[in-house]
Amino acid sequence: MTAKFEPAYLRLGMVELRQRAEQALQSLADCRLCARECRVNRLASQFGSCHTGRHALISSAFPHFGEERPLVGRGGSGAIFFAWCNLHCVFCQNYDISQLGHGQQCDAETLVRAMLELQRLGCHNLNFVSPSHVVPQILEALALAAQSGLRLPLVYNTGTYDSLDTLALLDGIVDIYMPDTKYADERNARKYSGAPGYPEVMKAALKEMHRQVGDLEMDRAGIARRGLLVRHLVLPNGLAGSKKTLEFIAHELSANTYLNIMAQYRPEYRAMQFDELSRRPTHEDIEEVVRTATQLGLARLDDRWALT
Repeated sequence: MTAKFEPAYLRLGMVELRQRAEQALQSLADCRLCARECRVNRLASQFGSCHTGRHALISSAFPHFGEERPLVGRGGSGAIFFAWCNLHCVFCQNYDISQLGHGQQCDAETLVRAMLELQRLGCHNLNFVSPSHVVPQILEALALAAQSGLRLPLVYNTGTYDSLDTLALLDGIVDIYMPDTKYADERNARKYSGAPGYPEVMKAALKEMHRQVGDLEMDRAGIARRGLLVRHLVLPNGLAGSKKTLEFIAHELSANTYLNIMAQYRPEYRAMQFDELSRRPTHEDIEEVVRTATQLGLARLDDRWALT
């Protein structure tokens, strides 16, 4: 019989969880939650780069069966999509949510109900999509949900433009980090996502995430319970700098990193305004990245998105 799983936040304890939530909420008064450090007072409904004030906006919450297999299992991943984003990717496929802000403002109690409903539906985890700018709101709701019987592991599904101070608040709370590593080149990060300093921010965040949770661990049914699951979106014309990113993962994180090389890029939103982004990656593009990962010793590859 498989031992009963207890998520990290329950092991942390309710007192510490509530203290972390309060600390995070107070930080909204001079917001430096992500790498942008806008320093606006979101408690007073001042908006920075993420266009989000005191309360989060939710676009949708549902059992997601399109995520990686270790997250989906039979019950799905309990995805909660937050509106807006701290990245401004010109090619975002969810641009109506991330760039146009389509969603409903919600208080903590509304978010709690969404969390508990996803658990009731049999999801294997709670998957917070684009959470970097709403960590205080997540922690506020989590403290309440845990008191009401929430027992699901947490997935932090991020574009990896994260503050180390914010990640420190999540230490001992998040079970699974799922960062999308977008760029190895500073100029491309600025041009296509408006994200200065992205490569160094990403590397520092990956190291901290791995320090907290280690390599991905799964139960006997193949369901992820704890650890780091790295995504890498392959862009056309080598714009993601895939080789440099994979070298960093293999040499400075762990060769045992669970890696999803994502091949589903297609020109969306404003991508057609850039000739170099106006096509999908070819089969050869994807094969080259997979080959590079293999040569670097990254053997835990999720190939569900690989082109055939």
